[in-house]
Amino acid sequence: MHPMKHLGKTQPFRGPDGSILPGSIAEVRYLQLGGVAQWVMLRGESLSNPPLILLHGGPGMPESGLFRRFTSPLEKHFTLVYWDQRGAGKSFSRTIPRASMTVEQFIADLDELVEYVRRRLSKDKVVIYGHSWGSVLGVLYAARYPAKVAAYVGSGQVGDSVAAELASYAFALAEAERRGDRSALRKLRAIGRPPYDARKLFTERIQVSRLERDEAVTSPWTIWRAVLGRPESSILDLPNVVRGFRFSLQAMYPETSRLNLRELAPTLQLPVFFLLGRKDHWVPPETSVAYFEALVAPAKKLVWFERAGHEVFVDEPEAFNDAMARLVRPAVA
Repeated sequence: MHPMKHLGKTQPFRGPDGSILPGSIAEVRYLQLGGVAQWVMLRGESLSNPPLILLHGGPGMPESGLFRRFTSPLEKHFTLVYWDQRGAGKSFSRTIPRASMTVEQFIADLDELVEYVRRRLSKDKVVIYGHSWGSVLGVLYAARYPAKVAAYVGSGQVGDSVAAELASYAFALAEAERRGDRSALRKLRAIGRPPYDARKLFTERIQVSRLERDEAVTSPWTIWRAVLGRPESSILDLPNVVRGFRFSLQAMYPETSRLNLRELAPTLQLPVFFLLGRKDHWVPPETSVAYFEALVAPAKKLVWFERAGHEVFVDEPEAFNDAMARLVRPAVA
């Protein structure tokens, strides 16, 4: 099936009289990025606003539905660029060569997207928001192309991937012991400490999600509902969301799990914001803080979200959107 079938529609912005808001943008299309059709949506109330590219996690976990559900108030302040990365969600296709699933190729894809956005919106620079794996891609991109990036914002911010995995496993083990959760302990001890392959990582993540349930972080069910519940989505997307996640993670995890941004990107030549969830057990925030403290940048700010886990924008959407509008927007005006 050609991917165009899953393009979806997005509603225009309308004024009080019901007519389309002048100067707004609401469009969805497939772009050829690195020779592969990739799903991109642009939404914003005013083309005068700076573009904000949203980089989802995974690799392979499309979050456009979550971003639409929880960050759409930002469409007043930025032109939001939603993107299902190569091999993820609406951009998944069985024809994508596994050998193309490299960090280097993703940086090249992102650069083609940035060039498209700059031309389409007549802007010199973009703001980049990276979540989880997207925080690795975003930092590496900003380090390489500082002239095209007005500011970088990260959540679930990876610094040293290996340190983050070890800290996540240590949390899960300690929490399972504290609760006397024998099933979790058995599974965690069976996989042992990282490094992991994709299958073991999945086991560890499932246990972390189970152990987190008592905390006030958003349930996986809410997240899945939002992934498929956006106006641009349909239940027909579900098989590709699952296939894409499995394909992307298996193809890329051996490379992404070893990346250390303290070595690869010790300096960024632009303002940097880390918006961190205090209860993030996937990328434990002490590992994000270690990178923040080591990072050299002209301006940097760390904002804590006390009730949030790994998905800050889902767990505390009002506070997240406020930080983006109040702190990041003025820095790129």
